[in-house]
Amino acid sequence: MAIHISTAPCCWGVDDVKNPHLPPWRRVLDEAAQAGYRGIELGPYGYLPLDAQVLGDTLAERGLHVVAGTIFDDLVDPANLPNLLKQTHDICALLRRLPPIEPEPGQRFRLPCLVLIDWGHEERDYAAGHPERAPRLSEENWQRMMAHIRAIAELAWNEYGVRATIHPHAGGYIEFADELERLARDIPDELAGLCLDTGHLYYAGMDPAETLRRYAGRLDYLHFKDIDQAVFERVLGERITFFEACARGVMCPIGRGVIDYPALRGLLLELGYQGYITVEQERDPRNADGSLRDVAASRAYLGSVGF
Repeated sequence: MAIHISTAPCCWGVDDVKNPHLPPWRRVLDEAAQAGYRGIELGPYGYLPLDAQVLGDTLAERGLHVVAGTIFDDLVDPANLPNLLKQTHDICALLRRLPPIEPEPGQRFRLPCLVLIDWGHEERDYAAGHPERAPRLSEENWQRMMAHIRAIAELAWNEYGVRATIHPHAGGYIEFADELERLARDIPDELAGLCLDTGHLYYAGMDPAETLRRYAGRLDYLHFKDIDQAVFERVLGERITFFEACARGVMCPIGRGVIDYPALRGLLLELGYQGYITVEQERDPRNADGSLRDVAASRAYLGSVGF
């Protein structure tokens, strides 16, 4: 079972590059390395520098490598497509200039990959975690989103050799079980894989283990989160956005929440998953002083159960 554990800037509250409270990017890299990680994601577009020399040197000084880039943006609006394609060019060009990561023998695709997340719709943000009341896209808008995903994935692979993976995410238009099923049907495996996230699956009302088993043949990359059940139940009873719930502490260090990670280890062993898993714990960046403690605790816990 060749699995490597990495982390991401969202553990320091880095989700919106316009947020004035974000910690300095070098501090995030310092603390990721200090906590025992050797891999990290780029985070939202523009947070880590797009200059490969500057970023590569800074990573090397800390013994880190980049495992994924992310497009975290509106995948539905046709007016946003030029922006999405620009992000694809910029991120993939950077990924190709950074040192490559040797794949494990059973790994489906070489990393780093490009993670695609739909985001930016208030009507869905306030319905995060509520499949019964969340509005769904019309057929026309769904097909437009699928076309945008295809365009991004084809550009990433054909021009840069970077595999696109699609991440269902709380508060976006790809969140719930019916949307994941439809996505897997409409986007073939030869075009893009899946990046499934245990915390977002649980938040959306899915069983993480059952869902990983069902989509194992599409699983290129995996995110681990944990959820504080008491906080989760409280925030589901309020009209609250997803990141407001995160600021309340709905995400907690791995091993302190409701998700059974020893059982997931057994499942991944059975499924033959190889490669990278990224630890995430979204939070308010004004609480980033607790990030080092939490990411270190998550890494230590995962090590204690065999990861």
